[in-house]
Parts: sequence; C-alpha cells; structure tokens
Amino acid sequence: MSDKDTPAKPPGPDAEAEKRQREKVEQLVARAPVLASGQVTLDTGRRLEYGVRAAFVPVVAGGIEAQRGELQAAVFTIAYTVAAEGAAPRPVCFVFNGGPGASSIWLHLGALGPKRVPVHDDGSMPRAPYAVVDNPLTWLAHFDLVFIDPPHTGYSLACSEAARKKLLSVDGDVEALTEVMRSWLAANHRFGAPLYLAGESYGTTRAAALADKMLEQGLAFDGVILVSCAMDLQSLVFAPRNDLPYALFLPAFANVAQYHGRLKGPLAASPEAARAAAEAFVTEDYLAALHAGARLDGRARARIGKRVAELTGLPPALVHEKNLRISDECFFFEALRDAGRIVGRLEARVTGPMAASRTRTWEFDPGIDALNAPYTTAALAYFATLGIPADARYEVLSLEVNKAWKWSRGSSDGFSEGNGFTSTSTDLARALRRNPHLRVLVASGRYDLGTPYSASDWSLAQLDAPAEVLARVTHRRYDAGHMFYTRTADLMQLKADLVAWLG
Repeated sequence: MSDKDTPAKPPGPDAEAEKRQREKVEQLVARAPVLASGQVTLDTGRRLEYGVRAAFVPVVAGGIEAQRGELQAAVFTIAYTVAAEGAAPRPVCFVFNGGPGASSIWLHLGALGPKRVPVHDDGSMPRAPYAVVDNPLTWLAHFDLVFIDPPHTGYSLACSEAARKKLLSVDGDVEALTEVMRSWLAANHRFGAPLYLAGESYGTTRAAALADKMLEQGLAFDGVILVSCAMDLQSLVFAPRNDLPYALFLPAFANVAQYHGRLKGPLAASPEAARAAAEAFVTEDYLAALHAGARLDGRARARIGKRVAELTGLPPALVHEKNLRISDECFFFEALRDAGRIVGRLEARVTGPMAASRTRTWEFDPGIDALNAPYTTAALAYFATLGIPADARYEVLSLEVNKAWKWSRGSSDGFSEGNGFTSTSTDLARALRRNPHLRVLVASGRYDLGTPYSASDWSLAQLDAPAEVLARVTHRRYDAGHMFYTRTADLMQLKADLVAWLG
C-alpha cells in the first residue's frame, strides 16, 4: 500500500483538546458585546449617565514569525463610557490588577468603577449578603474606564497550550496587553484620546513596562497610576544573598507592630514615630550591618539586634537566631505568636487565629480572605444584572496562573537580565525620558506587607532619570493595606489625590 493510500492517523487527545480550545476562543471573540447603561450621582452632586460594554478583544500573534496574525487569546473587557460634552474626546484609562493571576474586579469594584463593594473600614470580613452599591467617587468623572482581565483571569482564555505558556510570562503578558489596548482603541474609534493606565500590585509591574512598550506603537500615555507598587522584585522577594528586603520591610514592620501595640516607649507613641525611627535606623545603621555580615563585631551585632527587636516588637533572642534578618513570613507568625494570631500580609491590620498546634505553615492570608468572598460574590451578582453570560467560571484569582508564571525577561542565557529579579522600573524610567508629558502617580498602603510603602520608596528612588524628569513622579501613602481603597477615608483621599494630580 502506498503512502497515498495509508489511512490518516486520527488526532490524539491533545490535538482534540487544542482544537476545542481554539474553537471556544473563536466563539468568544465572535460573541456580540453585552451592552447596558446606568447612572451615578457623584460626590459633587452631578449626575453622570454612562454606557457599559462588556466584550472580548482578540489577541493575535505579532512580530515576523510564521504565526503572525494568528489568534492567540480572547481577552475579556468591561468598558464604561460617558458622552463627551464638547468636541474634544474624553480621556481613556485602561485598568488591570495583578497577581499574576488576578482579574480586574478589585480596582473595578473597589475604587474606580461606578459601582463598588462596601466592606468594613478596619479590614475585617463583613457578613453576607454581599452586593455592589453606587460609587460617588468613581474615576468615570475624569476618564472613560476600560477594565481588562489578562489571559486566564476572569473569562479570558488562550487558544492553545503554546499560546498560554507565552502569555503567562512578563514579556508575553506585556505584548498581549499592548495588543488589547491598541485593538480596543481601534474597534471603538478612540485613537486621538488622551490615554491613561492604572495597575495594582503585579499590575504595576506590567504597567511600568507598558508605558514604554506602547510608545513603540506610536501611542503615548499622559499618565500612569501605580497602586501598591511592585516594579522591582529584588525589593520584595526574601531570597538567599538578597539582603535588600530585610532593610526595606523594616519601617513597614515597625508601623504594623505599633498598630498592634507591640512597641514600647517613644516608638509606641504614634505610627509616625515608629516609621520615622525605623527609616532612620535603616539608613544610618542597618544597611551597613547587613552588608558587613559575619564581619560585624559582637558589640555592634548586639546593638543592631536590640534595635531591630525594639522596632519590630519581636524577642531579641529571635532576632539573633534569625541573624538580624526578619523576613515577612517570620513577622507574620512571630509578631503576635503569644496571642495565637497571624498577621495579614496584604492587610496587616487584620489578624487570624493560628492552628492549635501553633504551626508556622502559611495556610491563608487573613487580610485577603476578608475581602475575597465579598468581592467575588458581589462581582458575579453584578455581572448578572448587566446581562453578562455566566456560562464559564470567572477566575477572580488563579493560583495556576501564578504558579505557571515565567518571571525571566528576554534571553535567559549566561549572565543576561533574565537570570536576575524581574524589574520593569527600567522600562518606566525610559518611558519618562522618552515622553516629556508622561506623569506618574504612585499610591501605597502603610499596612501593606506584600508591597510595603518603604520598598516602593526605594524603587522610585532608583529610577534612572534626571531630577527634572523624576519631578513628574508623585508618591502618596494611605492608612490601610494593599487594597487601601477599601477603607472609606483612604478611598476619599485617593480620589482627592487623583484630582490634584490631574490638575
């Protein structure tokens, strides 16, 4: 029998699964947008009428490779628009959260959108039922808002396993989001509008890179808003031979320890006193001590250990046991160990009960768990009122995406950048130098132990740009955690700071 007569081999299970996945993504892209409308009364008393458009945006392969132009993913977006009052187009602000693996519901229904999820100001978990309410502080007063769920968050999906692997990476994610924003502007006839970008947590990692990447498309942002900044992972990741986080987290630890009544004397007087003392100690003594390592003599080691214990409220013996280096997990488990409580990571004002065995295994974050159920439940109920089909699982926070994420950038051969800690602050500095009209607003929560304000201070101070360029960067701080806008006073202050920043 000739090759011509040989029966075709049936496709294997992997090929069938890939085919079904591609067909599913093609169906999502072809799905008609969900249209709705609403109105909200702003804090100024003005009534704002808006339209809602929930739609999938196609992501296609770029560059010059053979797959150029082929569909890679369907990305879910929810856009809120207001009719322009004059001839000038309204500004557009693209918004996403982080993770990696988080959908956009946090900024969407926490601070920026015309609806929000009310929760307790102290960060504790409210009782059900959970629902959205009108948000008079919505940023829709200043921009049209486009909330983006990156691939494999929300309802967004990649076409294939190969596409998924590419998209779940620092550079692949930036390429995809660049295409999403460009495609959205084209489909909605919004080229020429002033452009803004807002991201939270890992969303600041991608936003910093996108500020530069979009310039390659001939699209310049007027402003970038970075909420709970994470541009330089070297400042946040406790890893061997990386002493930087031990120093940068210390002022935040002191702030949290003061809040929970763990400090004594003048340090206990106020959070401001605790922070100022810790910041001065880091600059004047602690960084040099960490750098000295084993070369630090006995008397100096005793003095440094005593001060770290005073600033964190931890036992001196524990500080010395940890070689003067207190990691985030050490603080979470030890700060309130005598009370049988663990400290929240993303909202350190919130604590949770330890297991009866007082284990040091990190099982849950009481800070984020207090918000997860209210936001998830309220978001899904709200989407139903808009008419968004609930025919698939909405991934609010995908741990699979987080675990699969490729953190290296570019080539990972030899001593390339790919082998270091992920950093996109270099991209932001370059964008600031390239675009003389770009301004940056950074917002940090003082009770955030995921991306502490003190680590953000360092990251911003390292931006490679002259002073006159860095004058376009503004950093504001708030008195709650990672999602500080869940606290009403901070939500109001954030809006006031935005208005002042916009001028």
